[in-house]
Amino acid sequence: MDQRIGKRTTRDLAGGRAGAVALLLAGGMLLTACSADGSSDGATADKRSGARPAQGATGGGQPDAAAPEKGRQSEESGDTSRPDLAAPDYLSTFALDVDTASYGYARSTLGDGRLPDPVNVRPEEFVNSFKQGYERPKGNGFSVTVDGARIGTGSGSGASDWSLLRVGLATKAAPPSSERPPASLTFVVDISGSMAGPGRLGLAKKSLNILTDELRDDDSVSLVTFSDEAETRLPMTRLQGNRNKIRDAVAGMEAAQSTNVEAGIRRGYEESVKGHRKGVNNRVVLLSDALANTGDTNADGILEKIESARREYGITLFGVGVGSDYGDAFMERLTNRGDGHTTYVGDEEQARKVFVDQLPAHIELRARDAKAQVAFDRRNVKQFRLIGYENRKVADEDFRDDSVDGGEVGPGHTVTALYAVRLREGASGEVAKATVRWLDPKTRKAYEESGSARTATIDGRLWGGASQRLQVAAVAAYFADTLRGGDLPGTPALRELASRAGKLAEETEDGSVRKLATAIGQAEALRNGTEPEGGGDEGEGEIG
Repeated sequence: MDQRIGKRTTRDLAGGRAGAVALLLAGGMLLTACSADGSSDGATADKRSGARPAQGATGGGQPDAAAPEKGRQSEESGDTSRPDLAAPDYLSTFALDVDTASYGYARSTLGDGRLPDPVNVRPEEFVNSFKQGYERPKGNGFSVTVDGARIGTGSGSGASDWSLLRVGLATKAAPPSSERPPASLTFVVDISGSMAGPGRLGLAKKSLNILTDELRDDDSVSLVTFSDEAETRLPMTRLQGNRNKIRDAVAGMEAAQSTNVEAGIRRGYEESVKGHRKGVNNRVVLLSDALANTGDTNADGILEKIESARREYGITLFGVGVGSDYGDAFMERLTNRGDGHTTYVGDEEQARKVFVDQLPAHIELRARDAKAQVAFDRRNVKQFRLIGYENRKVADEDFRDDSVDGGEVGPGHTVTALYAVRLREGASGEVAKATVRWLDPKTRKAYEESGSARTATIDGRLWGGASQRLQVAAVAAYFADTLRGGDLPGTPALRELASRAGKLAEETEDGSVRKLATAIGQAEALRNGTEPEGGGDEGEGEIG
């Protein structure tokens, strides 16, 4: 049956007879067939990408993961002799997400002495802000890593029969800057009155100057600013011989009036279409505190106005958030619907990481409309719960419908999904199979890769276990869930989480994990009404 943990719902995979099935149907729970292979059998390797061409590449088909296993029948097919094999919904499907802004903004908020608003806390963005060390694919597709560990009895009440399952997806590392395709970037910069504060327009200008130094001669940029109206400060201009001209346009930006994001994005896409170049990365980059108060302030409404340009020319949207008061949810909605992603920049050091160290990952694409589907074997799994990704869920039947929006992923990115999984007593064998499906950015051809985990794979202990990076991911997920008022099984207290993060920082010699420990300590101090310690730099996702 449907079991609840705190305020959130898990999926109970216990079998049931006709009465139980009727109860599930009455609760709106979809009954599907039993677990099966989620990839296409006999597919040959694509010589260019190394990935396997996907079955049903033209989209629209039902996922074959929903077909009965060989030698087994689902209850829908009339087998009532084995009610324990009549599977309720055992699939979990979501669009990939490489955003990290939620974590960066939370750290900034904690550094300012405030707890973040729970509605702005997205656990997947906390987890994806840290290195996981997955093996990279040799081609242009994804590697799939599935592992995990037992949470154990010492990690909170009611956790003795729970495990964490980690699904890790990774793209090949970004090539050297000299080898990436040229870029055609339209910068849409917020110069509204709210951008006059510290760490806003001044930081945006520094960021653009850093980028002007970093871009190649064959790259092109245009500059649009907006307050109550939008203005083109610089049409699409090649970098070669024009760097001073670009710097002068950036220097001339001054904070003005209200925030008409709609006007800025519409003008930005117009300029991007005018300066569109075939065979290059065409992207609109929005730098803003995303506090829209004039024009259309609805993200979906704004994107509808530039839909034809977005679709016809393949122009993607990269959001860079700034400011202590930041419209996080609005920016995230814009970039998700705009085939892009978002990050948060709090200081010049982070700006340099985004616009220098991580530049290819932010302007180049390795995968479009990427989705993941995890099929749990209900013979071994009693319950599961995906941690985060609430606003990235995809209907299970839409996994192979390539007209349904997924996530865009660049080179060197990793995506991690954590599940709380409750195994059955005596479980043995396969636990879950994860399949990622994506479209090649140039050809729009669909590909898939899969990986799986067995009970032995997740039988080790979590805390103090062999995988330090899994422990970091767990700390980040537990921290996020605590900030938003959740109650994951086995959640340690903030003090314990801070201690674990500090120990992991020493073991991994990773400065970003040290900053995580600081952030957790700040959150604990604020909750206890004591003075928080210090400020914090932003998190670092694994890119490159």
